Amino acid sequence: MQQQSLLAAVDLGSNSFRLQIARVVDDQLYMLDGLREAVRLAAGLTEDKRLDKAAQQRALACLQRFGERLRGLPREAVRAVGTNSLRVAKNAPEFLQQAEAALGFPIEVIAGREEARLIYLGVARGLPQSHERQMVMDIGGGSTEFIIGQGLTPARLESLYMGCVSYTVRYFADGKINKSNLKQAELAARGEVQTIVSEFSAGHWDVALGSSGTARVLCDILEQNGYSDGGITRDGLERLRAHLLKSGDVTRLELQGLKSDRIPVLPGGFAIMYAAFCELGIERMKPAMGALREGVLYDLHGRFTHNDMREATVQQFMRRYHVAPKQAERVAVLADLLSRQFLPDNLDEESVRQLRWAASLHEVGISVAHSGYHKHTAYILANADMPGFSKKEQSRLSLLTLAHRGGLEKLGAQLHEALDMAQVMALRLATLFYRNRSGVELPEIRGSYSGTKFHLVLPPGWLGQNPLTETALLEEMKQWKGIGVSMQVIEG
Repeated sequence: MQQQSLLAAVDLGSNSFRLQIARVVDDQLYMLDGLREAVRLAAGLTEDKRLDKAAQQRALACLQRFGERLRGLPREAVRAVGTNSLRVAKNAPEFLQQAEAALGFPIEVIAGREEARLIYLGVARGLPQSHERQMVMDIGGGSTEFIIGQGLTPARLESLYMGCVSYTVRYFADGKINKSNLKQAELAARGEVQTIVSEFSAGHWDVALGSSGTARVLCDILEQNGYSDGGITRDGLERLRAHLLKSGDVTRLELQGLKSDRIPVLPGGFAIMYAAFCELGIERMKPAMGALREGVLYDLHGRFTHNDMREATVQQFMRRYHVAPKQAERVAVLADLLSRQFLPDNLDEESVRQLRWAASLHEVGISVAHSGYHKHTAYILANADMPGFSKKEQSRLSLLTLAHRGGLEKLGAQLHEALDMAQVMALRLATLFYRNRSGVELPEIRGSYSGTKFHLVLPPGWLGQNPLTETALLEEMKQWKGIGVSMQVIEG
């Protein structure tokens, strides 16, 4: 991809939506402009996990404003990511169509551990290099991420389903704070944190860091009210807890450092932070400047400088699942050649990469079982944690690998766009021609595609010399005919 002078990240969080724009200078990022709006998306999740109309309207209005600021930037220079509320909302697909139209750019919904990875990247990039083991905690609106890492490398990643908005709505909906509801919120959070105690408790890290709004506002409150001599401390949280109970209502809170837009979600955020301190044995936590949006920017920058995390993930998956690299490369090269012939004017760089990754990973499922291995591959790619990939990108890889062999009848409804048709055909043919898994010299293959008709031209007499491949091509024609697509193979 061509390097961009400006990069932008949009974070569709469960509490706030944020936009961050950075200038690229000599391979460094300098933060140029930022916008933040408290959308409270998580507050709009109904009991049956659907985003209500009010929350959708708040979100769309915000994204329209962000879209105006982003106007004129090329598509590849902007990355927008959705987090927990969009992960769990049943009507997220319908909402995302409207959201993308409002913003003017695609929106990716990322998995919890991918969110954790990006948070750590954003935090680590803003810190001086150190050999200390760092535990980063990020309390969002709907989820809380925990990461242990060293330098720029995360070692452990977790995402727990608890956030300052969701907990405030669940336990402090009327704004009242009393011993009963505060204890309920703390016990619920402690129950969540207990699931990660064995790997994240004190002793597994040297310094604790808190990123994003909840950690920073708690730090400001403790320091400015004399509850802490620096950062978030266990004693400071105890003193703040007593103050919250004494006030009894968020509307009566009088605390230095507490911003008005943070008041409604303070009880939920406090309960989660207090629970983490208790369960993980944290005595002091320092605030960190970086967060998800900075991580998204650095990750996006890496895609322009040959440090794409997705490439590293593909290589790691090939090693983990013992994929034969030479076979994967043969299939990838031929699939790329054919797809370019089928769609000579309609392939962007991202689509080319997606097909190459699918070709590299199409045999992942063989490590499970050879019979129906494409189904195992598709399941793994759809459900595994794949650092760098969004949910949508994983679904795309899953579809391509599922369709690369076997029957097409059940997949016909998913193969309705020209890009889908062409790339599936290219991958199926590439695996078909390299069925013997050796570096045989293939003839010149010329392909074309128009509408629902594929044409493949091979040298005269080649099919007669390769009867197994000829039989396989005849079967391939039947498969495509079954979903209303014509495939013609001729010699000439």
